[in-house]
Amino acid sequence: MSIPTTQKALLLHEAGMPYVLGESPVYHPGPEEVLVKIMACALNPIDHMIANPPVRSTLLRNLKEGDKVLFLGDGTNAKRSSTFQQYAVVPADLTAIIPDNITFEQAATLPLAITTDVLVLYNQSAAAENIGLRLTPVWEPEGATAYAGTPAFIIGGASSLGQYAIQLAKLAGHNPIVTTASLHNAPLLISLGATHVIDRHKSNESVLAELSTIAGEKSVEFVFVAIPHDPEVCRLGRDALAPGGALAIVLPSPYAIPEDVANAGDGKRVGFVYGSTYLPHTREVSVAMYRQLTSWLQKGALKPNPVEVLPNGLAGIPEGLERMKANKISGRKLVARPQETPC
Repeated sequence: MSIPTTQKALLLHEAGMPYVLGESPVYHPGPEEVLVKIMACALNPIDHMIANPPVRSTLLRNLKEGDKVLFLGDGTNAKRSSTFQQYAVVPADLTAIIPDNITFEQAATLPLAITTDVLVLYNQSAAAENIGLRLTPVWEPEGATAYAGTPAFIIGGASSLGQYAIQLAKLAGHNPIVTTASLHNAPLLISLGATHVIDRHKSNESVLAELSTIAGEKSVEFVFVAIPHDPEVCRLGRDALAPGGALAIVLPSPYAIPEDVANAGDGKRVGFVYGSTYLPHTREVSVAMYRQLTSWLQKGALKPNPVEVLPNGLAGIPEGLERMKANKISGRKLVARPQETPC
């Protein structure tokens, strides 16, 4: 295909300043990289928080021109690999083929959320020993049975991270799978694998009582906090967890939450995460995950988030980010189509 030399891109000239629509060069891929024409990109909380991830590449995938792929943008190498532009250069082994039953827009909802979830749960790297939970990955034979029949409690199930956490819990055989959410999102979350939805507006005490009734005699040994910026939500996760259990919190360090959660006591393990595929200690598990995505999507074992497409391509993103910042999005992912950016 004919590749332009320049492209439309959403640019951030300085931290704290608004994004502006401009132009940037189209970069050429190096060895073991691919040039991707971006048909859809998702908006994530990290985009309005101005946080950045790191880089590098190794194994080559069997990709050919015209393949439809999904990938996670690299924030620290934004000029080449960010998604708020029309083309990006990315490592070939950190892509997955988009199957025919999934649209570009649906595929755009996956990379950051599923990567974050997988890293906090399954990263076996020695360098991540004191970060993630190091559970048995669901794509390994033992991963489908190691936690079968044990309860999973996912706080914030309607968020993008929560929706994928529910589905990973289902793949791992957890039962029951209990989540908190606004009740209008209950049908969606049950379709993804949740067995029970508790109204997120209830007090912590009421949620814990309802969870205890649902779990019965089973102890809750796995809790996933998908919306961790409220300390009381983190404490709900801590209090729901049985002694010796595993608590996943999707924040980059223990310093971002109260000390009484980070050091929960009773042998409770707390896992944190920095959601990037490009770090040395996240590369191996990220490559392993990308090998699974196409099959999971084809089989319906992994379902994308519901999508709302923003108008005007890249030009529509700043308004979408403001809506996210104001917590005006529930149960769906905002997605832009860079190729539809007005001239």
